[in-house]
Amino acid sequence: QVQLVESGGGLVQAGGSLRLSCAPSGRTFKYGVTGWFRQAPGKEREFVAAIAWSGGDTYYPDSMKGRFTISRENARNTVYLQIHNLKPEDTADYYCAAGWPSTASDSQQYGYWGQGTQVTVSS
Repeated sequence: QVQLVESGGGLVQAGGSLRLSCAPSGRTFKYGVTGWFRQAPGKEREFVAAIAWSGGDTYYPDSMKGRFTISRENARNTVYLQIHNLKPEDTADYYCAAGWPSTASDSQQYGYWGQGTQVTVSS
């Protein structure tokens, strides 16, 4: 059973930065795309970024361009989400997902999910 494990969340002041990590536990797992999503209390899950393992193409919604950077480290089979200039509205649970989606922003097309890591931004 493949599981994704996120780490790197925490409490940070507005203006700070965080780097979230996502790696599979258990057996080696090769998949097409890893995505990051977030969900704030009382809100729907929101697409943040995605990266393709083959070629490294990245995908961001317009609302996330500029402060969010997704990257991968092949040797560690790990995907990172760097967030700069954090704002209180970035407070949410951040989830990584993996699979072979035809549309990177569609959470329903991912087959594997982590448990999430909480990011809290204080003003």
